[in-house]
Amino acid sequence: NVFVRNGLPLAGKTYGIADHSDYSIESLKIQDGAYHFDIKTPKEQIKNVVFNYPGKHNLLNGLVAFAMAYSQGYDKQLLVEGLATFKGVERRFTYQIKTAGFVLIDDYAHHPTEINAVHEAITAMYPNEEVMAIFQPHLFSRTKDFVDDFAKSLSKFNKVRLLDIYPAREEPIEGVTSSWLLDKITTTDKKLINKEKIASEILESKVKIAVTIGAGDIGVEVPKIKQKLTNEMALG
Repeated sequence: NVFVRNGLPLAGKTYGIADHSDYSIESLKIQDGAYHFDIKTPKEQIKNVVFNYPGKHNLLNGLVAFAMAYSQGYDKQLLVEGLATFKGVERRFTYQIKTAGFVLIDDYAHHPTEINAVHEAITAMYPNEEVMAIFQPHLFSRTKDFVDDFAKSLSKFNKVRLLDIYPAREEPIEGVTSSWLLDKITTTDKKLINKEKIASEILESKVKIAVTIGAGDIGVEVPKIKQKLTNEMALG
């Protein structure tokens, strides 16, 4: 009962997206910020499945979770309902505000590869919208080691706002600052801000999509940001 992503050199039941796997997502489309698709199993085709957690990596995780439970005889309708109502893991592409006019997402990403995944998920769901990323670098050492990769990942966003580096357990490293990282980002609309300015920066930018990113205390700020933005939208 080993489940293997199709394409890996391992024996087992395969899963994938439109690739003739044992368990395969078929007829995939995106509507209103959610995935809609069918699931092909070794026994049948299950129609009209919905998954609200963005990102192909998350979609594949959902598929293999479904496949494992389905193979053990769990009721398929309950599994389909479970996929539709799954809200994800705290601070992993968590929707804080999701309205027709504005979306605020929060994610724990603190490595360039994770930031790339966040960007991919957002652009898949909202392909024609400008996106503002508010990023708090985590650790001086990580920023130093991956500064060029961080710059490349963050440059994919239309607008970038950087907070100071969250030190956690570390002492500062000379020359390693958010200003240094900012200089390497190629996005034109970029600046350094403090935490108290996040909500106002989002409002002034008039973007439809904003995402807060980082593993430091930016997560503590998110409820405050959400409240400020919600209040402003109610007034506006």
